[in-house]
This record gives sequence, C-alpha cells and structure tokens, in this order.
Amino acid sequence: MGSIVVMGVSGAGKTQVATALAKLLDRPFCEGDALHPPANIAKMSAGIALTDEDRWPWLDKVGAWLAANPEGIATCSALRRVYRDRILALAPATRFVMLDVPEAALRDRMIHRPGHFMPVSLLDSQLATLERPGADEPAVTVAEAGDAHATAVAIAEALFEAAPARSPAPPPSQDNVLGGGAGERAGAASPMPINPAGAA
Repeated sequence: MGSIVVMGVSGAGKTQVATALAKLLDRPFCEGDALHPPANIAKMSAGIALTDEDRWPWLDKVGAWLAANPEGIATCSALRRVYRDRILALAPATRFVMLDVPEAALRDRMIHRPGHFMPVSLLDSQLATLERPGADEPAVTVAEAGDAHATAVAIAEALFEAAPARSPAPPPSQDNVLGGGAGERAGAASPMPINPAGAA
C-alpha cells in the first residue's frame, strides 16, 4: 500500500486517527508537527499563519521521513496540492487520506484542547488555504466514523478499495502451452488484503 499521510486542517483529529491507523496496520508512525522548526511553532502559537517559505523545509522533512519509512504513516496538514506534490517528489508511493470533519466540530475541538500550540483563530486561514485532493491525486477522503479506531478501520477499507488492481498475467503462447516447464503460465497475483477487523 505504500506510505500514508493523514491530512486535513487543524482540529480534524489527524494525530488520534493516524495513531489508531498505525496500530491497526502495525506500521511506524510520525507526528508531522514534531518536524516543524521552533520558528514555525512560535509563529503559529502567536496566531500568525505560515507562509509557503515557512512550509517547504517542513514538508521536505515529512517527505524524507516517508521515503525512509516506505510503510510509515505520518500526519501533515498538506493543505494545498503543491504541498502534496512536494511530499510525493520525495516519497512517490505515498497516499493521502483527508479527514472530512464539519467546521463546527473543528472549532469546538480546537477550543477544548488545552496546551496545543495552534489557536482557533488560525482555522479560518487553514480552511481558506485547503485544496481538497483531486480525483487524479493518490488520495481518498474519509468522513469521521465515530471514534479514532472506527475511523481508522474506515480508512483501511477505503484505501484497499481504491488500490488499483494488478494486471492479470498475459495468456500463454502456443509454444509455451506445448512446451510446458519454465514456459508455463504463472497465476496472476492478487493484492494483499487488509483485515482491519483482526487488529488489536
């Protein structure tokens, strides 16, 4: 399936859902916010939105982590397509999962999560910046499905359903049919299934 970025605006529940997804699929996890330089954290804490110039080095760190952990799961707002393209340039097998959460719920969460550096005043800026993934991007959009574990299960199912099917093996030539041996047709491989229900 490759690496996964759980994306969306602040308050979408990226950390909780990505942590649950990493546990469900038994994969390494990276909290994208931890890769921000102190200057970025200071700006956001002061209610100042990041610029693209602020974001590029951070996105490069996210992409580098995913490249080093090809089965890893990371959180990253990845609000614009160019940000996602920046990550894909370093980790091309990455797939994005956008968490779709109503604005009212986002605001309520941000108001009631003490100690987080991101103030609710920046939500409007994030919503204005957000570019939902296009149909031609390696991404799925998943609405909340209850708690973090239930949402993680819904994500695993959505990613499996969206995975491109492998092409069947070509039919054997007449020579191979007659000759057998090494020329015999190999059966077409099928994608490895995800079994969310069997996770701890």
